[in-house]
Amino acid sequence: MTSKPFRILGLQQVAIGGPDKQRLRALWVDILGLRDKSCFVSERENVDEDVCEMGAPGPYAVEIDLMQPLDADKKPAVHATPLNHIGLWVDDLPRAVEWMSTHGVRFAPGGIRKGAAGYDICFIHPKASDEFPIGGEGVLIELVQAPPEVIAALG
Repeated sequence: MTSKPFRILGLQQVAIGGPDKQRLRALWVDILGLRDKSCFVSERENVDEDVCEMGAPGPYAVEIDLMQPLDADKKPAVHATPLNHIGLWVDDLPRAVEWMSTHGVRFAPGGIRKGAAGYDICFIHPKASDEFPIGGEGVLIELVQAPPEVIAALG
């Protein structure tokens, strides 16, 4: 393949879904000791999410997002698969999306938008299509625009 106009810098997050995020918190926060970072609620995304983190604070921290649906009968069903998605830091999200699209990567609807942690995000679709033959092979992958301090630390 040709040279890429972006770099994947590292793991940004792991998102875990369940019908009741308090049950998720019992393990991840109460037992494993993750720190609370923020909360995010979105009717559009059908999610009530606790954004937690582990590791050294700052650019090396990894988010663990604990999610439950606002309505279990609506989509997206953030609880339908316990490992909902993984997030990867990228140094230039718009260029990455443009390049990947021209190389056959299928993106989920919604385009680039603000995510739960306040960074621009978009998702690689878990399934390929005839038009876009490259997908996550069953895994939803979130690409997250890295802020300058993460680019400096991981780049």
